[in-house]
Amino acid sequence: MTASNTTASPPSPMATAKTSEQNILRREIIGARRPSNYFWAAVTAIGGVGFFLSGLSSFLHTNLLPFSDLPAQLVFIPQGIAMGFYGTVAILLCLYLCLIIVWNIGGGYNEFDKEDGEARIFRWGFPGENRKIDLRYPLSDLLAVRAEIKEGLNPKRALFLRIKGKGDIPLTRVGQPISISDLENQGAELARFLQVPLEGL
Repeated sequence: MTASNTTASPPSPMATAKTSEQNILRREIIGARRPSNYFWAAVTAIGGVGFFLSGLSSFLHTNLLPFSDLPAQLVFIPQGIAMGFYGTVAILLCLYLCLIIVWNIGGGYNEFDKEDGEARIFRWGFPGENRKIDLRYPLSDLLAVRAEIKEGLNPKRALFLRIKGKGDIPLTRVGQPISISDLENQGAELARFLQVPLEGL
């Protein structure tokens, strides 16, 4: 009787990747680097420089704007000083928007890993000790996914993760509510992945 030597074939890379994808759910969170902030940074930069140069032109009695001679003819007090003030405020606002875009304030990701049994909530904050906000919780401590919907002048649509002994941790982006359909889809997908109830819908 002859024994045959059989060698087990290695697992397929595609099968390994599929298994890994099934065990890990990761969602990128857009922070300050959203199109609306880029738009307002450009608008405030153009408007701020225009108003500031108009005020400076009225003070120097010299036209600093190539497309109009009116600023040099303005009376510095009160017209020129008012335009200079508005220009300064707009430039400062533009600088603030540029900084939060560069720092990507509020950006990060939510990651849920069944292989490691861990949930990770990561966000970028302002420079300093809390620049990196990195929260980690065991999946066994996750109690539910909660959806909060408030309509009106200041609508709020957000997802929260209810954690044992920690309360509710926000999962969605801050400052710009997502659509109700996206909220429902994301909440249902996460609750199904974590096998916890979805509350609030």
